[in-house]
Amino acid sequence: MIQQVKEQIRVAVVFGPGNTIRPVWFDWGARKYQVREVTYFWQERQGSVELLHFAISDGANLFELTYNGASRVWALAASDNN
Repeated sequence: MIQQVKEQIRVAVVFGPGNTIRPVWFDWGARKYQVREVTYFWQERQGSVELLHFAISDGANLFELTYNGASRVWALAASDNN
């Protein structure tokens, strides 16, 4: 079951051509998670702030990462990792 988390995290990303961005790994708690697949990506605006959402999998768990373009902060929004 997916649960809301909303914690700031550290994320490594690869910037590609055409302003693309792809998360590679992230730290949560005392553990580092490798991103095996980005299953879905969407953008959202909250006023003047652009949020990028990444639904990802490490091969066993699902996560939602968000990037706030204004504050440049990454957060773990949700997880099914128990």
